[in-house]
Amino acid sequence: MRFHTFLIALASLTMLVSCRKTGKTEPVKWGLKVPAHFPEPVYKFENNQQFQARFELGRDLFYDPILSLDNTISCASCHSQTHAFADHNGAFSSGVGGTLGTRNSPSISNLAWYPSFMWDGGVNHIEVFSIAPITNPLEMKETIANVLVKLNAQETYRKKFRKAYNATTITDQKLFQALSQYMAMIVSANSKYDKFREGKTSLSAGEQEGLALFQAKCASCHTEPLFTDFTFRNNGLDATFTDLGRGHITQNPNDNGKFKVPSLRNVELTYPYMHDGRFFTLSQVMDHYSSGIQDSPTRDASLADGIPMTASEKQKIILFLKTLTDYALMADPLLAEPVH
Repeated sequence: MRFHTFLIALASLTMLVSCRKTGKTEPVKWGLKVPAHFPEPVYKFENNQQFQARFELGRDLFYDPILSLDNTISCASCHSQTHAFADHNGAFSSGVGGTLGTRNSPSISNLAWYPSFMWDGGVNHIEVFSIAPITNPLEMKETIANVLVKLNAQETYRKKFRKAYNATTITDQKLFQALSQYMAMIVSANSKYDKFREGKTSLSAGEQEGLALFQAKCASCHTEPLFTDFTFRNNGLDATFTDLGRGHITQNPNDNGKFKVPSLRNVELTYPYMHDGRFFTLSQVMDHYSSGIQDSPTRDASLADGIPMTASEKQKIILFLKTLTDYALMADPLLAEPVH
């Protein structure tokens, strides 16, 4: 073991001396680093190779209200880093002119692992994800054509797109690719739970009990380590539907009232909960699953009798859920609003 350590140190020293002699440094690979306990991401950057200049351009765009009709709403307006990239203050976010949306704005961390986007799965690729909020009349209320006019009129952005993509004209493809470079790097994998999975810390006795209960009662839908299985389910919120959810996309009555199973990462801080933000506390969510399930033709079969839980079990599950809070994500300067 000591000899192995010596060889590593010798190799490092040799590299350092070599760099000093040539005046060159070893390039640092830029891009998404997949946590050891995560699966491989869905988004592979195959046609959008990762470079720091592209990430920084995407970050600028994410925080710039230029993407909205009246230059007042940015992506970050509804997906704040301090709220784990969700909007946790109200059930619905405010758009241009103070209009309210119709669904809660969830966290957008770990999007590189998502096979589909939005509560109803109406978007199937991260590179077109941003079209929906930009053009939604209740959100940014803009047209892509006008966004491109505004961006092309700014020398600063023209220079940044030239640097990032060697593009003389800013196109919608490059706009969405740049935004994807930033959003795909919003990775939440540094919570107490993650450190536990990596063998770097231990859970308390109560957290351990909560994990065991979670795995027995919740993990069939909220699958570790991403804490979602990405399926669409009717979790018994209503007997009748004002929002058809997945059914609006597929036009299949069997999908009415179904919504994507959300990730529970950072759930402690991303309230309110459900697609319509009806619950403001985790205790309310627990009560819903134990005694509030509403019957309907598409209700998930696994919830026919709810999820039996005692008051003590609910509190232990909540205690475990709090280990999913990733404070490092919310303080990461790389993801923060740039200062120019």
